[in-house]
Amino acid sequence: MPRPHGFTYEQHTGGTVRISHHGRPATTLNGPRAAQFLAEVETSDAQLVMARWTGNYKRGNERTARAHPRNRR
Repeated sequence: MPRPHGFTYEQHTGGTVRISHHGRPATTLNGPRAAQFLAEVETSDAQLVMARWTGNYKRGNERTARAHPRNRR
């Protein structure tokens, strides 16, 4: 499974954090969720944390789903 990449985040006034993936907005965090995100991104792998917070990460079943007869063409 490849490592997540292409995520960036911007901290705005008022405590808002906007997370983007390849330049497109993925999610916006406010208040205590934004503070929790900032604390977590400081102590861990930032790309992995942003992927997890946006829900944009691989779940491990993509390879088996590709081989399913319904998905073959």
